[in-house]
Amino acid sequence: MEFLLSSVSGSVSKFGGFVILCVFLLSCSTFTSTEAYDALDPNGNITIKWDIINWNPDGYVAVVTMYNFQQYRHIQAPGWTLGWTWAKKEVIWNMMGGQTTEQGDCSKYKGNIPHCCKKDPTVVDLLPGTPYNQQIQNCCKGGVVNSWAQDPANAVSSFQLSVGAAGTTNKTVRVPKNFTLKAPGPGYTCGPAKIGKPTKIVSADKRRTTQVMMTWNVTCTYSQFLAQKTPTCCVSLSSFYNDTIVSCPTCACGCQNNGTEPGSCIHPNTPHLASVVNTAGKPNDKPMIQCTSHMCPIRVHWHVKLNYKEYWRVKITITNFNYAMNYTQWNLVVQHPNFDNLTQLFSFKYKSLTPYDGLNDTAMLWGVKFYNDFLSEAGPYGNVQSELLFQKDTSTFTFDKGWAFPRRIYFNGDNCVMPPPDAYPWLPNASSRQIVSLLRMAITILASLVYLLANA
Repeated sequence: MEFLLSSVSGSVSKFGGFVILCVFLLSCSTFTSTEAYDALDPNGNITIKWDIINWNPDGYVAVVTMYNFQQYRHIQAPGWTLGWTWAKKEVIWNMMGGQTTEQGDCSKYKGNIPHCCKKDPTVVDLLPGTPYNQQIQNCCKGGVVNSWAQDPANAVSSFQLSVGAAGTTNKTVRVPKNFTLKAPGPGYTCGPAKIGKPTKIVSADKRRTTQVMMTWNVTCTYSQFLAQKTPTCCVSLSSFYNDTIVSCPTCACGCQNNGTEPGSCIHPNTPHLASVVNTAGKPNDKPMIQCTSHMCPIRVHWHVKLNYKEYWRVKITITNFNYAMNYTQWNLVVQHPNFDNLTQLFSFKYKSLTPYDGLNDTAMLWGVKFYNDFLSEAGPYGNVQSELLFQKDTSTFTFDKGWAFPRRIYFNGDNCVMPPPDAYPWLPNASSRQIVSLLRMAITILASLVYLLANA
């Protein structure tokens, strides 16, 4: 009987271990498949359309268009880089609106030399000011692409290429493989190219519609974890009803080195700071972040400023601690339940984001053009700020338990590190209750120790 029980116990133990292993593997696979999902922009992606507009004797001419369907994540300077692998032995004869970074080995061609002969070409956008005879529509912005909600007219980028040795019909042409997108660093994962319905093009006078020969689509999604292993921004909090200023969590974006790597961050009082900063951009330079307890390039401060009878007021300040980075076309996404009653906004632009039907608690904020849409590098001008006026909803409004502070904040599409909820500034009466509770607990523990010592 004892042997039987031990056998059963061993079997159960093995089965339990197997179940735990299966759950672990399932959780890992689940995490991997959802790491690029953004709850505030569930349908956001970059879609690349490859449209063959006509056939050549040895290939075709195509227009490649990149649509940034992300609500608030944009591609900033130095811009996007697009790569792929040819399915056969294709070459690029010439390009407009873009160029490859390398030509490759074209030694077998004589006379007319292709623009690129690499098996895996890498394409970048042309710069502003490119001659008109080298441009096409939506090109030549240095690879900068704005977000869909902030500036839909500039959320598109295109280039044209003439491909040779590629097949001359829908049945002989082959779809490229292994698409990669850097914008400008890693972060995007592109799926396989899929043949879709041919794109229809409407003429300028809208009286004629033409259809391209063939279209395939590539979808690329963003993962903050792939883009950068550590966060890039953090949030600090304060309020008029509490003297406590809740700083960004310590080491939110990394920690200062303990002297083993001097220069990993820069102190504001460093002698000849300007000359140190001007050396940024070289291949092996140290990070140009100002030395702080949080070590984040960006800090967003939310201050509950005033309380009126029917309204309450918040001040938002965005500070840049990066000495080597200016942020153009920056944006902020804030989640708070009172955004459905936002009454007035000062010096920022606003757009309501509704990731879920019937839930208006997410707002996108950005700067006014030529006024504060440019967030300068770290220094005396490295900040922008605004104030928001909310109307109170008597059924939900309260200053108690941190309700007045945001649930989530994104800067340029990256999720910022929030302080822990128990650190939020509390109302004075709530703080008093906490102190009294702690005092009672201390007295109870002290009394218990005295009793134990007396009876030892």
